[in-house]
Amino acid sequence: MDSRFAGMTTRMLEFYMIGLIITNMGTFQKINDIVAKIPQGKVATYGQIAKLAGVSSPKIVGFALHVNKDPIAVPCHRVVNRFGHLASGYAMGGKDKQKKRLEDEGVKIDSDNKVDLDKYLWVP
Repeated sequence: MDSRFAGMTTRMLEFYMIGLIITNMGTFQKINDIVAKIPQGKVATYGQIAKLAGVSSPKIVGFALHVNKDPIAVPCHRVVNRFGHLASGYAMGGKDKQKKRLEDEGVKIDSDNKVDLDKYLWVP
C-alpha cells in the first residue's frame, strides 16, 4: 500500500477516493464557492447547499467540507443538518469548535446543539 494511506481507516479512504473523483469533476469547488457566500451569523443546511450546487445528495456536501483546506475562505462551520443540529463529525476541531465559531458570530445554539433555522437560516 502507498505510504500516503498508512494508518487511514476504511472510512477515511472512502472520503479520500470520493473526494478525488468529485474534485476532478469540479463539484467540490462549486460547493466551496456556495459555502463561501454564507454570511457571518447565518447557517445553511447540507441539503440546501446540495440543491444550490446541483448535486444529488447532501452527503456529497459533507464529503467536500470534510476535506476543506481553508476554513476561513470556506466557512464550513456555518453548515448544519436539516434540523439545525451541528455536525457530529465537524472536521475542523469537532462539534465544540463548530459551536464556538458559530457563537462567536452571534448564532445561538441550544442545549441540544441545535440552531434555530427560522432565525438563522441563510436565504441566498
